[in-house]
Amino acid sequence: MKRQLLITATLILAVFAARAQKPDTARMMIHYKFSWVQDTANRAHPYTENMVLYIGKSAGAYRSYDAVVYKAQFKKAFAEAAAASPDGRPMINRRGVGTPTEYYQYPNEQKLVTKEDLFVNSYAITGPMPAIDWKTSDDTATFGGLHCQKATGHFKGRDYIAWFCPDLPVHTGPWKLNGLPGVIVDARDAKNEVVFQFDGVEKTIPTSPKSGPAVDEKDVPPIARDLDDDMNLIAPPPRAIKTTQKEFEKVKEALRKNPNGVLGAMNAGNGPKADHIVGKAAPGGPPAINNPIELPEKK
Repeated sequence: MKRQLLITATLILAVFAARAQKPDTARMMIHYKFSWVQDTANRAHPYTENMVLYIGKSAGAYRSYDAVVYKAQFKKAFAEAAAASPDGRPMINRRGVGTPTEYYQYPNEQKLVTKEDLFVNSYAITGPMPAIDWKTSDDTATFGGLHCQKATGHFKGRDYIAWFCPDLPVHTGPWKLNGLPGVIVDARDAKNEVVFQFDGVEKTIPTSPKSGPAVDEKDVPPIARDLDDDMNLIAPPPRAIKTTQKEFEKVKEALRKNPNGVLGAMNAGNGPKADHIVGKAAPGGPPAINNPIELPEKK
Protein backbone atom coordinates (compact mmCIF):
# COMPACT_ATOMS: atom_id res chain seq x y z
CA MET A 1 0.00 0.00 0.00
CA LYS A 2 2.80 2.40 0.95
CA ARG A 3 4.61 1.52 -2.29
CA GLN A 4 1.46 2.29 -4.29
CA LEU A 5 1.07 5.65 -2.53
CA LEU A 6 4.72 6.45 -3.22
CA ILE A 7 4.29 5.64 -6.92
CA THR A 8 1.13 7.75 -7.09
CA ALA A 9 2.83 10.68 -5.32
CA THR A 10 5.83 10.41 -7.65
CA LEU A 11 3.56 10.49 -10.69
CA ILE A 12 1.71 13.53 -9.37
CA LEU A 13 4.98 15.37 -8.69
CA ALA A 14 6.19 14.48 -12.16
CA VAL A 15 3.04 15.96 -13.68
CA PHE A 16 3.43 19.17 -11.67
CA ALA A 17 7.12 19.37 -12.59
CA ALA A 18 6.26 18.98 -16.26
CA ARG A 19 3.69 21.74 -15.97
CA ALA A 20 6.12 24.01 -14.17
CA GLN A 21 8.76 23.47 -16.83
CA LYS A 22 6.41 24.22 -19.72
CA PRO A 23 7.25 27.71 -21.03
CA ASP A 24 4.65 30.42 -20.67
CA THR A 25 3.25 31.77 -23.93
CA ALA A 26 2.94 35.52 -24.50
CA ARG A 27 -0.56 36.87 -25.07
CA MET A 28 0.31 40.52 -25.56
CA MET A 29 3.21 42.89 -26.05
CA ILE A 30 4.01 46.27 -24.54
CA HIS A 31 6.26 48.43 -26.72
CA TYR A 32 8.73 50.95 -25.30
CA LYS A 33 10.89 53.75 -26.65
CA PHE A 34 14.02 53.13 -24.62
CA SER A 35 16.36 56.07 -24.03
CA TRP A 36 19.60 56.10 -22.05
CA VAL A 37 22.00 59.02 -21.51
CA GLN A 38 25.25 57.07 -21.70
CA ASP A 39 27.50 60.14 -21.76
CA THR A 40 26.54 63.00 -19.45
CA ALA A 41 28.67 65.33 -21.58
CA ASN A 42 26.41 64.55 -24.54
CA ARG A 43 22.90 64.57 -23.10
CA ALA A 44 21.39 65.78 -26.38
CA HIS A 45 22.19 62.45 -28.03
CA PRO A 46 21.14 59.57 -25.77
CA TYR A 47 21.22 55.96 -26.89
CA THR A 48 17.76 54.96 -28.17
CA GLU A 49 16.19 51.66 -29.14
CA ASN A 50 12.75 50.16 -29.67
CA MET A 51 12.14 47.50 -27.03
CA VAL A 52 9.26 45.14 -26.29
CA LEU A 53 7.92 43.17 -23.33
CA TYR A 54 6.18 39.89 -24.14
CA ILE A 55 3.61 39.14 -21.42
CA GLY A 56 2.27 35.69 -20.58
CA LYS A 57 0.00 34.43 -17.81
CA SER A 58 2.69 34.67 -15.14
CA ALA A 59 5.97 35.68 -16.78
CA GLY A 60 7.53 38.20 -19.14
CA ALA A 61 10.30 38.42 -21.74
CA TYR A 62 11.99 41.74 -22.54
CA ARG A 63 14.06 42.14 -25.69
CA SER A 64 14.98 44.48 -28.54
CA TYR A 65 12.07 44.99 -30.92
CA ASP A 66 14.52 46.33 -33.49
CA ALA A 67 16.22 42.93 -33.36
CA VAL A 68 12.88 41.12 -33.67
CA VAL A 69 11.98 43.08 -36.81
CA TYR A 70 15.42 42.63 -38.34
CA LYS A 71 15.39 38.88 -37.67
CA ALA A 72 12.07 38.53 -39.51
CA GLN A 73 13.50 40.47 -42.45
CA PHE A 74 16.72 38.44 -42.45
CA LYS A 75 14.79 35.15 -42.28
CA LYS A 76 13.05 36.04 -45.53
CA ALA A 77 16.30 37.18 -47.17
CA PHE A 78 18.13 34.05 -46.03
CA ALA A 79 15.40 31.77 -47.40
CA GLU A 80 15.55 33.51 -50.76
CA ALA A 81 19.36 33.34 -50.84
CA ALA A 82 19.34 29.67 -49.80
CA ALA A 83 16.91 28.83 -52.60
CA ALA A 84 19.25 30.46 -55.11
CA SER A 85 22.41 28.87 -53.67
CA PRO A 86 23.68 25.61 -55.25
CA ASP A 87 24.34 23.97 -51.87
CA GLY A 88 21.62 25.74 -49.86
CA ARG A 89 24.24 27.52 -47.75
CA PRO A 90 24.42 31.11 -48.97
CA MET A 91 27.30 33.34 -48.04
CA ILE A 92 25.21 36.12 -46.54
CA ASN A 93 26.15 38.57 -43.82
CA ARG A 94 23.95 39.10 -40.78
CA ARG A 95 24.40 42.42 -39.08
CA GLY A 96 24.21 42.85 -35.35
CA VAL A 97 21.00 44.85 -34.94
CA GLY A 98 19.63 45.74 -31.53
CA THR A 99 20.74 44.83 -28.05
CA PRO A 100 21.34 41.05 -27.88
CA THR A 101 20.71 40.81 -24.13
CA GLU A 102 17.24 39.54 -23.16
CA TYR A 103 15.56 39.29 -19.76
CA TYR A 104 13.08 36.60 -18.71
CA GLN A 105 11.19 37.33 -15.50
CA TYR A 106 9.42 34.59 -13.53
CA PRO A 107 7.75 36.39 -10.60
CA ASN A 108 6.10 33.29 -9.13
CA GLU A 109 9.50 31.64 -8.82
CA GLN A 110 11.32 34.90 -8.00
CA LYS A 111 13.73 34.04 -10.81
CA LEU A 112 15.39 36.20 -13.44
CA VAL A 113 17.09 34.61 -16.45
CA THR A 114 19.36 36.82 -18.53
CA LYS A 115 20.29 35.69 -22.04
CA GLU A 116 23.68 36.91 -23.21
CA ASP A 117 25.42 36.24 -26.53
CA LEU A 118 29.12 35.64 -27.06
CA PHE A 119 30.06 35.03 -30.69
CA VAL A 120 27.98 32.01 -31.86
CA ASN A 121 26.97 30.86 -28.38
CA SER A 122 24.09 32.04 -26.18
CA TYR A 123 24.16 31.78 -22.40
CA ALA A 124 21.20 31.65 -20.00
CA ILE A 125 22.26 33.13 -16.66
CA THR A 126 19.86 32.37 -13.82
CA GLY A 127 19.66 34.52 -10.70
CA PRO A 128 17.16 35.88 -8.18
CA MET A 129 14.58 38.45 -9.18
CA PRO A 130 15.78 41.88 -7.99
CA ALA A 131 13.79 43.22 -5.03
CA ILE A 132 12.52 46.79 -5.33
CA ASP A 133 10.82 48.63 -2.48
CA TRP A 134 7.98 50.36 -4.34
CA LYS A 135 5.69 53.02 -2.88
CA THR A 136 2.35 53.22 -4.69
CA SER A 137 0.22 56.37 -4.84
CA ASP A 138 -3.35 57.22 -5.80
CA ASP A 139 -2.22 59.02 -8.97
CA THR A 140 -3.60 57.48 -12.14
CA ALA A 141 -3.02 57.87 -15.87
CA THR A 142 -4.00 56.15 -19.09
CA PHE A 143 -1.50 54.75 -21.59
CA GLY A 144 -2.96 53.46 -24.84
CA GLY A 145 -6.24 52.59 -23.15
CA LEU A 146 -4.52 50.93 -20.20
CA HIS A 147 -5.55 52.42 -16.87
CA CYS A 148 -2.44 52.72 -14.72
CA GLN A 149 -1.37 53.67 -11.24
CA LYS A 150 1.79 55.47 -10.17
CA ALA A 151 4.59 54.04 -8.05
CA THR A 152 8.05 55.20 -7.02
CA GLY A 153 11.03 53.09 -6.04
CA HIS A 154 14.80 53.06 -5.73
CA PHE A 155 16.80 50.56 -7.79
CA LYS A 156 20.48 50.27 -8.67
CA GLY A 157 21.38 53.80 -7.65
CA ARG A 158 18.42 55.50 -9.31
CA ASP A 159 15.00 56.76 -8.20
CA TYR A 160 12.32 55.48 -10.58
CA ILE A 161 8.80 56.63 -11.35
CA ALA A 162 6.72 53.81 -12.79
CA TRP A 163 3.19 53.40 -14.06
CA PHE A 164 1.68 49.94 -13.76
CA CYS A 165 -1.58 48.44 -14.98
CA PRO A 166 -3.53 46.48 -12.31
CA ASP A 167 -5.74 45.05 -15.08
CA LEU A 168 -2.68 43.13 -16.27
CA PRO A 169 -1.86 41.36 -12.99
CA VAL A 170 1.58 40.03 -13.93
CA HIS A 171 4.34 41.36 -11.68
CA THR A 172 6.74 42.11 -14.50
CA GLY A 173 8.15 45.03 -16.42
CA PRO A 174 10.89 46.23 -18.77
CA TRP A 175 14.51 45.33 -18.14
CA LYS A 176 14.84 44.21 -14.48
CA LEU A 177 12.00 46.35 -13.16
CA ASN A 178 9.38 44.21 -11.41
CA GLY A 179 7.43 43.66 -8.23
CA LEU A 180 4.33 45.82 -8.75
CA PRO A 181 0.78 44.35 -8.79
CA GLY A 182 0.52 44.84 -12.53
CA VAL A 183 2.65 45.14 -15.65
CA ILE A 184 4.90 48.23 -15.68
CA VAL A 185 3.97 50.03 -18.91
CA ASP A 186 6.07 53.19 -18.44
CA ALA A 187 9.07 53.93 -16.24
CA ARG A 188 11.89 56.45 -15.97
CA ASP A 189 14.44 57.59 -13.44
CA ALA A 190 14.06 60.96 -11.73
CA LYS A 191 16.67 62.57 -14.00
CA ASN A 192 15.19 61.18 -17.23
CA GLU A 193 18.53 59.53 -17.97
CA VAL A 194 17.01 56.05 -18.25
CA VAL A 195 13.56 56.02 -19.84
CA PHE A 196 11.23 53.18 -20.77
CA GLN A 197 8.52 55.22 -22.50
CA PHE A 198 5.25 53.48 -23.37
CA ASP A 199 4.92 53.16 -27.14
CA GLY A 200 1.88 50.96 -27.67
CA VAL A 201 0.24 47.68 -26.78
CA GLU A 202 -0.87 44.84 -29.03
CA LYS A 203 -1.89 41.20 -28.95
CA THR A 204 0.67 38.66 -30.06
CA ILE A 205 0.22 36.78 -33.33
CA PRO A 206 -0.05 33.00 -32.75
CA THR A 207 2.94 31.15 -34.17
CA SER A 208 2.20 28.73 -37.00
CA PRO A 209 3.31 25.14 -36.38
CA LYS A 210 6.49 24.12 -38.18
CA SER A 211 6.03 22.14 -41.36
CA GLY A 212 8.38 19.87 -43.24
CA PRO A 213 10.95 17.34 -42.02
CA ALA A 214 12.84 18.02 -38.81
CA VAL A 215 16.42 19.14 -39.29
CA ASP A 216 19.16 18.41 -36.77
CA GLU A 217 20.35 21.78 -35.48
CA LYS A 218 24.01 20.82 -35.86
CA ASP A 219 23.41 20.66 -39.62
CA VAL A 220 22.07 24.21 -39.68
CA PRO A 221 24.64 26.98 -40.16
CA PRO A 222 24.98 29.09 -36.99
CA ILE A 223 23.74 32.16 -38.85
CA ALA A 224 20.30 30.57 -39.24
CA ARG A 225 19.88 28.66 -35.98
CA ASP A 226 17.56 31.11 -34.26
CA LEU A 227 15.43 32.09 -37.25
CA ASP A 228 12.64 29.62 -36.42
CA ASP A 229 12.54 30.34 -32.69
CA ASP A 230 9.04 31.03 -31.36
CA MET A 231 9.26 34.58 -30.03
CA ASN A 232 6.03 34.10 -28.08
CA LEU A 233 7.57 31.46 -25.83
CA ILE A 234 8.79 33.08 -22.62
CA ALA A 235 11.94 31.02 -22.27
CA PRO A 236 15.56 31.38 -23.37
CA PRO A 237 16.46 29.57 -26.61
CA PRO A 238 16.85 25.82 -26.00
CA ARG A 239 20.42 25.98 -27.33
CA ALA A 240 21.43 28.56 -24.70
CA ILE A 241 24.08 27.25 -22.34
CA LYS A 242 22.79 27.34 -18.76
CA THR A 243 25.27 28.97 -16.43
CA THR A 244 25.78 31.33 -13.51
CA GLN A 245 26.98 34.91 -13.61
CA LYS A 246 30.29 33.83 -12.08
CA GLU A 247 30.94 31.19 -14.74
CA PHE A 248 29.85 33.54 -17.53
CA GLU A 249 32.36 36.14 -16.35
CA LYS A 250 35.06 33.46 -16.56
CA VAL A 251 34.16 32.81 -20.20
CA LYS A 252 34.29 36.53 -20.99
CA GLU A 253 37.67 36.85 -19.28
CA ALA A 254 39.03 33.86 -21.21
CA LEU A 255 37.74 35.44 -24.42
CA ARG A 256 39.51 38.68 -23.55
CA LYS A 257 42.82 36.94 -22.84
CA ASN A 258 42.82 34.44 -25.71
CA PRO A 259 40.15 35.40 -28.27
CA ASN A 260 41.48 33.22 -31.10
CA GLY A 261 41.66 30.09 -28.96
CA VAL A 262 38.24 30.54 -27.39
CA LEU A 263 36.54 31.46 -30.68
CA GLY A 264 38.18 28.47 -32.34
CA ALA A 265 36.81 26.16 -29.66
CA MET A 266 33.35 27.70 -29.96
CA ASN A 267 33.40 27.34 -33.73
CA ALA A 268 34.53 23.72 -33.52
CA GLY A 269 31.47 22.85 -31.47
CA ASN A 270 29.00 24.61 -33.72
CA GLY A 271 28.98 22.50 -36.85
CA PRO A 272 29.47 24.48 -40.08
CA LYS A 273 32.10 27.18 -39.96
CA ALA A 274 30.90 30.54 -38.77
CA ASP A 275 33.54 32.68 -40.40
CA HIS A 276 31.01 34.69 -42.41
CA ILE A 277 28.26 35.20 -39.89
CA VAL A 278 29.43 38.03 -37.69
CA GLY A 279 28.62 41.57 -38.78
CA LYS A 280 31.31 44.22 -38.76
CA ALA A 281 31.69 46.43 -35.72
CA ALA A 282 30.38 49.94 -35.99
CA PRO A 283 33.03 52.44 -37.15
CA GLY A 284 34.62 54.46 -34.42
CA GLY A 285 34.19 51.81 -31.74
CA PRO A 286 31.68 51.74 -28.87
CA PRO A 287 30.30 55.01 -27.48
CA ALA A 288 31.69 56.55 -24.33
CA ILE A 289 29.75 55.45 -21.24
CA ASN A 290 30.29 57.40 -18.06
CA ASN A 291 26.70 56.95 -16.86
CA PRO A 292 25.88 53.23 -16.53
CA ILE A 293 22.28 52.19 -16.05
CA GLU A 294 23.20 50.53 -12.77
CA LEU A 295 24.90 53.12 -10.57
CA PRO A 296 26.79 52.34 -7.37
CA GLU A 297 24.78 53.07 -4.26
CA LYS A 298 25.83 56.12 -2.31
CA LYS A 299 27.32 55.33 1.09
